[in-house]
Amino acid sequence: MAHYRADHVGSFLRSAELLEARKAAANDPARLQAIEDRHILGVLARQKELGFDIFTDGELRRRNFMSDFTDAVEGFDFSGAVGREWHAGKTDGAAVSSITGIVHKKLHAVRPLTGHELPFMKTHSPGDIKMTLPSATQFPAISYRPGVTDKVYETHSALLWDIVEIMKTELTRLSTQGVKYIQIDAPRYSYFMDPKWRAWIKTEMKIEPESLLEESIRADNACFAAARRPGVTLAIHLCRGNNRSHWYAEGGYDAIAEKLFGSLDVDRFLLEYDDERSGTFEPLRLIPKGKTVVLGLISSKRPQLEDSAEITKRVQEAARYVPFENLALSPQCGFASTAEGNLLTEDQQWAKLKLVVDTARQLWKEETVPAARRG
Repeated sequence: MAHYRADHVGSFLRSAELLEARKAAANDPARLQAIEDRHILGVLARQKELGFDIFTDGELRRRNFMSDFTDAVEGFDFSGAVGREWHAGKTDGAAVSSITGIVHKKLHAVRPLTGHELPFMKTHSPGDIKMTLPSATQFPAISYRPGVTDKVYETHSALLWDIVEIMKTELTRLSTQGVKYIQIDAPRYSYFMDPKWRAWIKTEMKIEPESLLEESIRADNACFAAARRPGVTLAIHLCRGNNRSHWYAEGGYDAIAEKLFGSLDVDRFLLEYDDERSGTFEPLRLIPKGKTVVLGLISSKRPQLEDSAEITKRVQEAARYVPFENLALSPQCGFASTAEGNLLTEDQQWAKLKLVVDTARQLWKEETVPAARRG
């Protein structure tokens, strides 16, 4: 199994040209695709230049990190959304993006979820391809509206397991078509870390939080089982919200660590650890032997560049709980979970990604030098 000591969550900032072309896509879809292609070639080249040995397309063809699913699956009404309270801390506020719709019909996949992304990546990626997908657990929490969705799916659980079947088909396709690294993005687990969201699960979803946590793990494991193949790395990314440098949840991993870390059938856990909202490293003691923890120590929300020496110190602190050889480094989340992106510049984004690679190379020495850059 590849180590991938220098990792990233997947999404990159979009240029003004790309954002404008997406707004005008209905009138000129061919122009949008040409611009997407050009910008994806650019981010692939930049990842190679920096020294990464896994490659994404930056999610540049997506409106947000979930739109590969919602655009390929009929049954969403995008005129509505379940409201959430977002926080920006000391960062200047920016309007958050509404990133999903309400399920109002039986869900039906009309095309492969990443069918518009993978062929181009297979042709042009300079190394191992990493594909990202939203967790099936995402949608019952934010796309289920009583009075609408329950006319089609009587319960949140019924919706969840229909989504799992769609996801299993896609994950099987990816793992049998040469994708070496598959990452599921699962921000909904943050609900179980934050007392206010645990209360929301009980009052709004009418479900006991521990029961929902256990079902969520079963659902994600069913998806990972469909993707499991020799030579394919399976990962889950946990975050607390990432929308225009805002978040919606706080709390350490303590409340879920034993069940989540001990039960999820993944090779890698990509975990936020960029500020105090993430808690301490102590829950990492519950990571099973042989699994990798990717420490998200570099913020994708703030423009300030972190100090390599401080990042190194924090990795060494984490190594008190997880063997050093089972650690890796990344930004805490994507730079553009929504197309509008977080509140930093592209130059600041690439500087942070360079910091990831350079620091990982120093920490793990020659092991981090990508094959594409050797010799």
